[in-house]
Amino acid sequence: MPADDFFARRFTTLPVMVILRGHDPAATVRLCRDARSLGVELIEVPWHGEESAPSLAAAVAWARDEPGACVGAGTVTTLDALDAVRSLGAGFTVAPGFDARVARTSVGHGLPHLPGVATGTEVGAALAAGFRWQKVFPASVLTPGWISALRAPFPGVRFVATGGVDAGNAAAFLGAGARAVSFGSSFTAAAVRSVSTHENGEQ
Repeated sequence: MPADDFFARRFTTLPVMVILRGHDPAATVRLCRDARSLGVELIEVPWHGEESAPSLAAAVAWARDEPGACVGAGTVTTLDALDAVRSLGAGFTVAPGFDARVARTSVGHGLPHLPGVATGTEVGAALAAGFRWQKVFPASVLTPGWISALRAPFPGVRFVATGGVDAGNAAAFLGAGARAVSFGSSFTAAAVRSVSTHENGEQ
């Protein structure tokens, strides 16, 4: 599935996605630049209705002129939301849970989709639908131990730890087997460096 190739390629150099929620367009673009300067390729702007449109549109426009950057839309839980973010040029979609219809339609439109999971049943359902890359949410509640436990019965799944991940626990999630982490409100240069340090074996 194209989504597998997309996320695998984008997380190869630096397994980090940054989530920019609730910022105005100017601040969103500034933070996009900050993230890209640190090597981050994937940036998610969550969708919360039309009030999110200006910031998502600004980020998408910025990414068009920024080699290596790709801006997607998060919290895509309905087909209406999918249509809206697609019209704004989102490069991929993310959801807090797994809705087979939304996931399938997103991929059908050429937008790689990262579904959210929090139980073994959801992991199995998303995997059966062809989604090996899955968002573990909320990661801080589920803990790194959840990832270790679920990797045993689902060795082919690539987990992206999201929700409450910060500089203090990112290495623990990666050490437990997550293939990438997402920083939201915790996004700082120090947080990204914590991942780079882990990847370089300098813990």
